[in-house]
Amino acid sequence: MVTTAAGTTRRPRADVIAPDRIAAVIQRNIGALRNGPSYWLVLVSGFFEPLFYLLSIGIGVGALVGDIQLIDGSVLPYATFVAPAMLATSAMNGAMAETTFNFFFKFKYMKTYDAVLATPVRPFEIAIGELVWAMIRGSVYTGVFLGVMVAMKLTTIGGALAAFPATMLVGFAFGGIGMAVSTLMRGWQDFDVLNTAQFALFLFSATFAPITNYPQAVQWIIVLTPLYHAVELVRDLTTGTVTLGTAGHALYMIVMMVVGLVFTGRRLERMLLK
Repeated sequence: MVTTAAGTTRRPRADVIAPDRIAAVIQRNIGALRNGPSYWLVLVSGFFEPLFYLLSIGIGVGALVGDIQLIDGSVLPYATFVAPAMLATSAMNGAMAETTFNFFFKFKYMKTYDAVLATPVRPFEIAIGELVWAMIRGSVYTGVFLGVMVAMKLTTIGGALAAFPATMLVGFAFGGIGMAVSTLMRGWQDFDVLNTAQFALFLFSATFAPITNYPQAVQWIIVLTPLYHAVELVRDLTTGTVTLGTAGHALYMIVMMVVGLVFTGRRLERMLLK
């Protein structure tokens, strides 16, 4: 009886989230960095795509475009307009890469989470741990990118400091949705659809042109998309044009993060504890 009681007390409660168990999931991912240079190459490569877009389009095409007028009437150099969009895209790419390809591989093929559940870690704690890790990876991208923006005088140091927490929120939001989508994937071919959707967001989220340049019907569609709100949130902070709408963009990201995290936790419980 004593042994049974002692064993029962050690079992984790499903309704209690333990920070130490979440930290164990994060530490597992950090340990993967020491297994070879390949993961580091993937980690570093995700930074260069938005940087190349900034240099080629923001500066190269920007010399032809000139200044951009925003909805509030303020005028910005084209590179200053594009840079926050590339920053938000960098945060999205970092989080999505970790919570789609890597998460799916560990979930479906390596069966990492089946092994993790042999420990006291619960499915919802796996979701939180993976999301925090995705945010850490995204923060590496955005931190370096903000440094580049300050060096190129595309934002101020104050604007960069204000935008960094916003990029972390963007990483959390897209990471949550990335994990949710990954639990629905049937195989690697489904990633073609995801990549197409992600690239469409990149092109049509007021990244390269103000939303007012689009037809009214298209504007309503763009306003519903997540990257648009991420871009506008970061752009407001880096350019110092914070309004009430900035809070609305942040709220969109928070709701997106919560929905993705809750959905992922429930899906993992249903699929791993069956």
